[in-house]
Amino acid sequence: MNRIEEMILKAEEELKESFARIEENEMTRTKQVLDLFRNEGVSYRHFAPSTGYGYDDIGRDTLERIYAGLFHTEAALMRPHVASGTAALSLTLFGLTKPGEKIVSATGMPYDTLLGVIGTGKGNQPGSLKEMGVDFDCVELKNGKIDVRSVEQAITKETSLVIAQRSRGYAWRPSLFPEDFAELAEMIHSRHPGVTLMVDNCYGEFVCKDEPTDYGADICVGSLIKNPGGGIAPTGGYVAGKLDKVERIAGRLTAPGLGRELGSYAASYRPFYQGLFMAPHTVAQALKTALLASRLFDNLGFETSPSSREARADIIQAIKMETPERLVAFCQGIQTASPVDSMAMPEPWDMPGYDDQVVMAAGTFVAGASIELSADGPIRAPYTAFMQGGLTYIHGRIALSEALRRMTETGALKMP
Repeated sequence: MNRIEEMILKAEEELKESFARIEENEMTRTKQVLDLFRNEGVSYRHFAPSTGYGYDDIGRDTLERIYAGLFHTEAALMRPHVASGTAALSLTLFGLTKPGEKIVSATGMPYDTLLGVIGTGKGNQPGSLKEMGVDFDCVELKNGKIDVRSVEQAITKETSLVIAQRSRGYAWRPSLFPEDFAELAEMIHSRHPGVTLMVDNCYGEFVCKDEPTDYGADICVGSLIKNPGGGIAPTGGYVAGKLDKVERIAGRLTAPGLGRELGSYAASYRPFYQGLFMAPHTVAQALKTALLASRLFDNLGFETSPSSREARADIIQAIKMETPERLVAFCQGIQTASPVDSMAMPEPWDMPGYDDQVVMAAGTFVAGASIELSADGPIRAPYTAFMQGGLTYIHGRIALSEALRRMTETGALKMP
């Protein structure tokens, strides 16, 4: 038995109780999804495609009711036409703001790709919220939590929307649990009733027993090639929340006055139903993979977030590699263990939407699917690797073994 396999077996033994807790949550969330499917009487007719305007599209409408039920909200918008999580967020921000209004971020600066939407990124991209006359302000987290008092101080009479990002993005900070939004929501609803609270829920769905809308968020937004697509949905995004908010956002997607009634899909809806049904299990596999990565690198003396002894709010595992060589070698090892494009050797490159070069391993069946195993990171100190996903734990286990092997072979890591 080689040294890497010994390390993995040791980590797995140490993680037995944590794995059991993940499986318990998988059971709870799978039953929730199954009950929603049964209550809606899902059958083969719901998988049928539609064309043209898409009026009375039963597959689309039923799936949106299931999403609303999943988030315990009045309505939901689930569309294949939404190309990414950033696209879903952009759609929401434009739908919920008007010229002269202001957005406040309660979790600091958002993920890199959203900066162009807001108008704070490089190049002054045309069509941004800033160009439309929407102002932006942000409040940093305080000790890893939302600083509710400072958020309230940042709210002005022009503020119409407070946004919060559940996941860490490319930042070294804790991801947030659904209950972490409760105090913020209470403050907004009781003292600023005209302000909407939106949560970017990407990477967080099904990780916990509930979602941010269970704690007062007015709108939750996410991507179907992340958690809720279960590794099967080929594209798409969702918005779930209060009916009047969802209707405004739908009006931006199609046209005011048409909203959710419009929108066909000429391919089958089956992958979206099947992906959602598989999502609790797939997320559990991804969480186990992240937990194993954390324990392995904890045991090697690396700084990880979350550590293998902390509770998890999303599927992302951050590991401070400290050198660009380690970061690149880790991502290359993950790529060589991918089922798709295993022969590719990722190198840092100027990725659209990012301020620094990025190295990215993503040998996925669905291009860019973050619920499938991938690893990436910006080439900037402390050279943090952000790993997420894994359709099966066994694949994640194999890939981590390959990553450690690559790091040792290149001299980036010396085994104890």
